[in-house]
This record gives sequence, C-alpha cells and structure tokens, in this order.
Amino acid sequence: MFWQESPEETAVAIPDDVVDVLFSLQCRSLPVDHAWGLSQALLRLAPWLEGTPECAVHTVHVAGSQNGWERPAAASGQHLLLSRRTRLAIRVPRARLATLKSALEEQDLEVAGCPLHIGRGKERPLSRETTLFARYVVAAAARPAAVETEDAFLTWAAAELASMGIRIRKALCGKTTALNTPAGPIPTRSLLLANLTAEESLRLQRQGLGPHRAMGCGIFIPHKGIEAVAKSHN
Repeated sequence: MFWQESPEETAVAIPDDVVDVLFSLQCRSLPVDHAWGLSQALLRLAPWLEGTPECAVHTVHVAGSQNGWERPAAASGQHLLLSRRTRLAIRVPRARLATLKSALEEQDLEVAGCPLHIGRGKERPLSRETTLFARYVVAAAARPAAVETEDAFLTWAAAELASMGIRIRKALCGKTTALNTPAGPIPTRSLLLANLTAEESLRLQRQGLGPHRAMGCGIFIPHKGIEAVAKSHN
C-alpha cells in the first residue's frame, strides 16, 4: 500500500474527446466471469474495439457490486442477475461514437450461452473525480510475476503510471482474480488510486493501464473514497 497526503486543487474542465457509451440491455443473467465471452461477441460486431487507442469494454456489473470489493469470485460459477437498469458501458473516442452505435444498437448476441439484446446507447462524459478504481488490471506480458505479490504489483503499476506522467500518492490493490480464456487464465488485480490531480485522473481514464482492454481490464472508474477501504485493508 502506498500512502501520501496531497493538497486539494481546483476543478478542471472535462475534455469530451473520449466518452463512455451506456447501452440498455435485455438479458436475464451473465456468468460472473463473462469478460472473454462478452469481448468476443462485441468484437464480431465491432472488431476495431480491440487495438484502437482509448477503446475499452467495461464488464457488466449489477447493483451492490459497483465498488468491486464484494463481487462474487469469478471461479464460483455464479451468475449475475441483471435488471432493466443494468447497462453495458464501452469507452471510445468521440470520433468513433456514431460508428459504435451503428454497429451495436438493437443487436442480439449470445454471451457464454446467455442471450443478450443491446438497446440504445447514451454517452456519458468521463469523471473529474480524483479517486479511481479498476476492477481488473493485467501486468505487462513481459512481467507476469508482477501480480504474484502486492508489493511487486504496486511497483510495476507505479513505474507504468510514471511513464504516463501520473504519480502514485495513495494506492491499494486487491486479491488476484483470474479471467478465463481458451488460452488459459489471465491473472489480474484490482487497483484503487486516490489523491490524483484532476489532469492525472482524466489522463488515466482516457489511456487506461495494461493490456486486454476489450475484456474490461485496465479501465478506471470513479470511486467514492479510499479511507474506509484502507481501514479494512490494515
């Protein structure tokens, strides 16, 4: 755990060149570990999502699991029960917004044996919050050992963020979660960062961290706070 206090700063305008697009869904349930199946279904409709800078697919989460710390284990075999309020979120450059909507709206997919209908999409700007959370982060392929211990993972993350001009002040990482793929499991860790500057927060939301963005990895979303999590971590 890294922990360093930082002074508050003034609000910064949010650039609109990258946005989240929230699509309504008609789907009863999805496996907790649906990252691979969802990514493959979406890539068949919009193959450019993989490999395009600033594109990322959020995994589907339901009420009560948004903070990421209480989500059922991926290997549990459990399903998430989706409601009408559940949304599929995809982060894209604004220049790709119309293309994404055209490819996905009113399409029927199958994800891990579960039928899923994608409805209309609405854009949402990135957040100016300076505490961010990523449910799954994959260390670079050249450094697989970086997920084995918390210290090694945080050291790797700090170096990667520094290369992006982002300095860690407060950081917590979670337990390892394996996302299953036909090529084998991908080890990930959750990562919570606080006391970023507004510019750092927006940069990290736009660029992400690590590979496998189409599977929901390395995508940062706003988090309400780090203090309570830090107390439970100690």
